[in-house]
Amino acid sequence: MSFSSWRRRWAHGAPACAAMLAGALLVAGCGTTKEDPLSTTAVEKLYADAKDDMSTGSYERAIKTLERVEGRAAGTLLSQQATLDLAYARYKTGERAESLATLDRFIKLNPSSPALDYALYLRGVVNFNDNLGILGRFTNQELSERDQQASRDAYQSFKQLVDQFPQSKYSVEARTRMDYIVNALAAYEIHVARYYYRRGAFVAAANRAQQAIKDYPQTPAIEEALFIMAQSYDRLELPQLRDDAQRVLKQNYPDSRFVTGAPAASKKPWWQVW
Repeated sequence: MSFSSWRRRWAHGAPACAAMLAGALLVAGCGTTKEDPLSTTAVEKLYADAKDDMSTGSYERAIKTLERVEGRAAGTLLSQQATLDLAYARYKTGERAESLATLDRFIKLNPSSPALDYALYLRGVVNFNDNLGILGRFTNQELSERDQQASRDAYQSFKQLVDQFPQSKYSVEARTRMDYIVNALAAYEIHVARYYYRRGAFVAAANRAQQAIKDYPQTPAIEEALFIMAQSYDRLELPQLRDDAQRVLKQNYPDSRFVTGAPAASKKPWWQVW
């Protein structure tokens, strides 16, 4: 009913109209005493509570609150921020798959968000996943000895960040982590080549080492790759290929322990840099 219709009925003294207006005023008066759960103030308070929980490490409680904020503030920048915080909180509680799903959803739905660079960076960090866990600590396992699919996914996220947002404050660390991941991927290939060699699979060992040289030519792992190739070809009685590998090894790494026969120096595991 339009305002003009209300006015005409009120002017004619319609009792029903007066009763309805009084009821409307009563409802409005009650509304001032109880905060609307969908109001901006209420949602912002929920978000503040979630941030307080995160600051004290209460991530599980923060997750429940952030889910409410995300729904109530849908379509706003606050909802976007809640989604990113939700992904981080899930990452901190070990819910890696859920965290990645949240970030993928954010990136898909908010391609022009001012926080897209952070979303890409966080997705890279979650995939980077350098926590070896209890088993890794007890067995002294290095990251290069584990399946590297997560590392490849992390590399792609960091690369997308650097390509799209070269000036982002997150790009500097992303580039550092990209270099680290490339070294890890190369080291993984050498780990596999070493595994094959120790078990007498010399063709597979030589091929894996050669693949590492082709895919990761500027990494420290190339030194051992050349050595494994030379040793494998020697066991396969392929002297020309063996001599070629040894020649390249000596030319590029004249002081290599694989050339001089010096024992390997003990060093801190490279994955502990983070």
